[in-house]
Amino acid sequence: MNHTEIKTLGALKKASWTSRSIKEELREHLISKLQAGTPTFTGIHGYEHTVIPELERAILSKHNINLLGLRGQAKTRLARQMVNLLDEWMPVVAGSEINDDPLNPISRFATELIKEKGDDTPIDWVHRSERFAEKLATPDVTVADIVGDVDPIKAANLKLSYADDRVIHYGMIPRANRSIFVINELPDLQARIQVALFNILQEGDIQIRGFKLRLPLDMQFVFTANPEDYTNRGSIVTPLKDRIGSQILTHYPETVAIARTITDQEANLDERQKTKVHVPNLVKDLIEEIGFVARESEYIDEKSGISARMSITAFENLMSTAERRMLLSGDTTTTIRYSDLMGIIPAITGKVELVYEGEQEGADEVAKILIGDATRSLFDDYFPKIEKLVKDNQEDPYGDVLAWFFEQSGFELEDNLTDKEYKLMLDSITPLEELVNKYQPETVEEDRYFLKEFILFGLVEYKKLSKYKLTTGMRFNDLYGNYISGLG
Repeated sequence: MNHTEIKTLGALKKASWTSRSIKEELREHLISKLQAGTPTFTGIHGYEHTVIPELERAILSKHNINLLGLRGQAKTRLARQMVNLLDEWMPVVAGSEINDDPLNPISRFATELIKEKGDDTPIDWVHRSERFAEKLATPDVTVADIVGDVDPIKAANLKLSYADDRVIHYGMIPRANRSIFVINELPDLQARIQVALFNILQEGDIQIRGFKLRLPLDMQFVFTANPEDYTNRGSIVTPLKDRIGSQILTHYPETVAIARTITDQEANLDERQKTKVHVPNLVKDLIEEIGFVARESEYIDEKSGISARMSITAFENLMSTAERRMLLSGDTTTTIRYSDLMGIIPAITGKVELVYEGEQEGADEVAKILIGDATRSLFDDYFPKIEKLVKDNQEDPYGDVLAWFFEQSGFELEDNLTDKEYKLMLDSITPLEELVNKYQPETVEEDRYFLKEFILFGLVEYKKLSKYKLTTGMRFNDLYGNYISGLG
């Protein structure tokens, strides 16, 4: 039977509809999914054995929940997906401001309407997608915003005294009755506003300007908070923390592979970028590794965290950098180049909080350092370790490359070369081809040139070569040649 065809209270009773609390709804649908082996939260990677089991336990326990973690850890996304554990449709008394349950009304409007019309009371149906309310906690939020206040205009229009509860204008929480209510960045909520939540969480009732108003609201609360906020911008008052059943710690992806999966899923790419710009796997790993090294960097405030959004926006910028280069050069397709990584700097500088040492270096320079650190971190996975000193009787895998640069006056690689010109330039350094053939023989043709460039920048990071930024590209030199020419 299609329940949404039911339009009156009497018909709802005949259909044997059973009322239950939102926490019971969530619990029962979760039990069904667990028994069926169906994923409960989709598109959220890296939490399968940590956060999601904790969240499932909290729902089974019918707890209000606090998701505690640094920025960019999918806290709000987890909360939003909880609506998938609700009934598809929910009956409400037609015209009710607070989603009154037809079988268990709590407002004066609904109880008087049912008393007047009985089984002919009209009902509406609310889809589960509409049973989600969200409020970002900011210092200017008032009790009237989230709980309610007396409405003088309503009192005047209805010719009622301010002592009559019909003059109340309900706030966001009562209007979200029988729904999931999320308050993001809870510590930013002023302490007096947090106090207003005490009774709602524990007893389910609300108080508005002295009204003795008993409204047993049926709510599933989810709060999000950043640990940094506990000491910097504000804190969660202790009695409120005591009333939140489960506090669940979120975290960043634990491996580059998981981080790559998230970026691939979330990056907002144009279809033309996907088809015309080829991305070697090493490039994707480099983008994620930048985030990992940033979380350990001495230049960055570790308490503020490095959001997963940094990798996502950096990847989008990288694709756009390659696309722009392709359009300027007249090519129809292209492959990501290492030099394209300079295009992701704006995506990094806006996503990191620098400590004093980082401020001294400058945001742009810190971004370049992170790209270099990521290169060093992944280099040994593809090629032999670059030793600081090579013994006389020990073969240096990079000796031929260094000798090539020692014999040359310099090597310039411009940013906007066509693909053909770019390949010819790198092919001119014949020892690079030999290194790729020896250590990465299985590499597909379209990825080989990125590896060649990767070797050059790796040698720069390990101070075997020097580089100098030109207006239109990059110049590489033997260390001594660079010193003699005065370039640095």
